[in-house]
Amino acid sequence: MSRFKAFLFDLDGVICDTAKYHYLAWKRLADMLGIPFDEKANEAFKGVSRMRCMELLLEFGNRTADDEEKVRLADMKNEWYVEYLHDLDRSELLPGALEVLEECRRRGIKTAICSASKNAPLILSRLEITDYFDAVIDGNKVTKAKPDPEVFLLGAKELGVEPAECVIFEDSLAGVQAGISENIFVVGIGKPENLPGADIVVENLSYLDVDSLLKA
Repeated sequence: MSRFKAFLFDLDGVICDTAKYHYLAWKRLADMLGIPFDEKANEAFKGVSRMRCMELLLEFGNRTADDEEKVRLADMKNEWYVEYLHDLDRSELLPGALEVLEECRRRGIKTAICSASKNAPLILSRLEITDYFDAVIDGNKVTKAKPDPEVFLLGAKELGVEPAECVIFEDSLAGVQAGISENIFVVGIGKPENLPGADIVVENLSYLDVDSLLKA
């Protein structure tokens, strides 16, 4: 019997690709503020909370703002992002995502979304995959951003399993570091050079061998 009883999935970049919508919204805000921002700068935003992203954007532009202004600007960005999400549908699921979720259901593996996004429930609904998850831990439930492991520890708790019985699926370095800090097995999604410390790395979930993983 496998030591793993639950899979904890990050959302953006693992299950679906809404990163482009985040980028478009942050780029729109950056242009409005006159701050240089491109896809390379956007890499620093992966797996990070909305307010931390706001702080990073201001740092990129050597700008300052009080807390009230930061919230106002971050909310503006989020409104644009939610507008873009209206175009989201199942075609945005990343390769292998649906197949792995179906495999989890067949094998009785518990599943949770563990994401910094406060829009996770909306995204899951638009993708028509809400029923594939036993728990959704998002930015509405956590106070600490990755690399703090809070989101994963809460995911394990809601699923009724120990962190050591979980596998984390992450595309961000911050998420990988969160898993490492609690000695949780991490499957990196992306390129190995971008995800140092992950136990294994696959390009996307279509390359995942669930049988081999459960034997790890």
